[in-house]
Amino acid sequence: MSPESYLALAVREFRRLKKLSDDAMAQCPDDQFFAAPGPGDNSVAVLVKHMAGNLVSRFAHFLTSDGEKPDRDRDAEFEILPADTRASLTAAWERGWNLLFTELGALTDADLGRTVTIRGEPLTVLQALNRQLMHYAYHAGQVVYVAKHFRGGAWKTLSIPRGGSAAFNQSPATYLSNR
Repeated sequence: MSPESYLALAVREFRRLKKLSDDAMAQCPDDQFFAAPGPGDNSVAVLVKHMAGNLVSRFAHFLTSDGEKPDRDRDAEFEILPADTRASLTAAWERGWNLLFTELGALTDADLGRTVTIRGEPLTVLQALNRQLMHYAYHAGQVVYVAKHFRGGAWKTLSIPRGGSAAFNQSPATYLSNR
């Protein structure tokens, strides 16, 4: 068996992060989607808006332009405005992820050593993808945490529930098919 290419691995992990976030968001009614746990905290809506802005900025013309686009207003990504509906934020989220998957789908392993820039800093494609995986994992975890916070006892776990490790370890395929 040959080792998995880094690009295939990266795409798989980006898809896992998106699904994790999507599954958490699906559990949030609108009031919880827009609610922040406390002063200065981010709501799921803010995290979605920020990640959507980052995805578009980083992956539009990924190989040929700086990953921090001049028209991006990063600070505005942390403010929910009247025009920021759940539908508009979700559409922006989907556009950003679709852009990422389109750009990554056009790359080959030979591109991993090419140089791209983010905020003027030269990075290899490999470094840039690692940077973005870490960034999105950080925020996906926040999305899950905030959603779980507001759902409380109504939260449906997105992983192995407490007390379920032994059943999972005994038969992972059976366990997952019953969920």
